Amino acid sequence: MSALLEIQSLRTGYGRTEVLRGVDLDVDEGEIVVLLGSNGVGKSTLNNTVCGINPIWEGSVRFDGHELAGRHYRDVVKAGLIQVPEGRRIFPNLSVRENLELGSFSRGTANRQRNLARMLEIFPRLGERIDQAAGSMSGGEQQMLAIGRGLMAEPRLLILDEPSLGLSPLLVEEMFALIGRLQGEGLAILLVEQNVGQSLETGQRGYVLENGQIRYSGTCAELMASDALRRAYLGM
Repeated sequence: MSALLEIQSLRTGYGRTEVLRGVDLDVDEGEIVVLLGSNGVGKSTLNNTVCGINPIWEGSVRFDGHELAGRHYRDVVKAGLIQVPEGRRIFPNLSVRENLELGSFSRGTANRQRNLARMLEIFPRLGERIDQAAGSMSGGEQQMLAIGRGLMAEPRLLILDEPSLGLSPLLVEEMFALIGRLQGEGLAILLVEQNVGQSLETGQRGYVLENGQIRYSGTCAELMASDALRRAYLGM
């Protein structure tokens, strides 16, 4: 059986600058796959290319058996591949409710009210601030909103780009607990993170990206057990 997301020999970049140099990566149904690497190695470029924001130069990106090369990013969303980008990118002048409802603009429209109620059950603090301007909330609350907005689209695979960035230690624990809960409900997740320890404890498999190429891959337990890998690439 093929993976839900299959990336093969992916090359892309900006202008004449190549950023990804033949990347292979896959995510199965209901699996958390962790993508690790330092800043500037191409993690966000990979996310944006998979989601149709950046063009594919060479290689293949298949989602649920269908090729995504050349597809508009709206088509990617409609297929159920949703990204929560680094930096949250909420609409600060809109209310929490309006931000959440915008998440179901292209997908999940028929179940908008049911999904909104579910988001407020998952994130009670958003319910307390439902009519508040999103930009007036704390960073942790804005991250909850960004994830909630992504979930409003009823994703089959959710890409989380640095979801713990800038959060307090307590909120980081809550964030990873939420990620585990979503995976327990059957959601496939590509987790792009620099919080190495908790990411590998949460996921099933992992990849290490360096200079636009996958240098290591394996189960999260295997990556955690590699002393050389932990010293050289994971800072542990």
